[in-house]
Amino acid sequence: MEKRYCTWLIDSDRWRAFRPRPGDIVVATYPKSGTTWMQRILSLLIFRSEEPLALDRTFPWWEVNRRPLEALVEDFEAQHHRRSVKTHVPFDGVPRFENVKYIHVARDGRDVCMSYHNHCTGFRPEALARMDAIGLAEPSLRRPYPRVDPDPAIHFHHWLTAGAIAGENDGTPYLSYFAYEKTFWEARKRENLLFVHYDDLQADLVGEMRRIADFLDIDVSDAELSGMAGSASFESMRKDAAVLIPEMAKNFEGGALRLLNKGQSGRWRGLYDEADVELFDKKLREAVPDAYADWLLAGRIAGGGVDPSEM
Repeated sequence: MEKRYCTWLIDSDRWRAFRPRPGDIVVATYPKSGTTWMQRILSLLIFRSEEPLALDRTFPWWEVNRRPLEALVEDFEAQHHRRSVKTHVPFDGVPRFENVKYIHVARDGRDVCMSYHNHCTGFRPEALARMDAIGLAEPSLRRPYPRVDPDPAIHFHHWLTAGAIAGENDGTPYLSYFAYEKTFWEARKRENLLFVHYDDLQADLVGEMRRIADFLDIDVSDAELSGMAGSASFESMRKDAAVLIPEMAKNFEGGALRLLNKGQSGRWRGLYDEADVELFDKKLREAVPDAYADWLLAGRIAGGGVDPSEM
């Protein structure tokens, strides 16, 4: 039985309604680690078209509690192309099927927290009110959605030192990044799980798309990949943002561009308190072995070429 995770945004019990088909793809990420980027890559590989499409309708977020589960299941079952969903649930909370492919996209937690700060400070009042109501009604929460401090350094400190749900000591207003990544470290030897790093996508997008295509048994030429990569660039995605994520955009001030904000790594440097940066490294290396911690900080390309599945 998978572990249950429940927050103001998600309830992993919704996964009980998921009925897999052979070849389904689950994109598994901690928030702000490159989820939409990976979904855009998958749309290009599956549909072989560079025309933008609504990713958040085509590749739904399964455990999010904003949409009635029955409607989600009905729409997903009606799809006839190769299907994909996204999840922000730790791997011990997601059902694992041998005929399903899982892609875990990871990112340096300091970059994640910086991007998540922009995300959480952008919620529209109606989105906050909806999450407040969910939190007050949920027996495991019984409180409104935790507000994020406008100072990104203070937010980083809270993210490191305060848990949002029972049993976790960090990660507010979501789940623990460290506990989340530990679940993927423990599953690294699964043959149907691919590890992709945000910084590797930045360093060699075509090469990483080749790895993804090969993992998914998608036959695509190098010339096709080179063409697709242009549509998967951050600049192209920002241009098409309103088309790519129309449902998510409704929840944020600034719309879709709020969610595709900078796409850069290292923006936290010079902002976070040095003691908090040291605490981050300490907590990371207590949660996972150094080899995986180093991969989380730098990826495979900059980190020496070792994939987590080889550790």
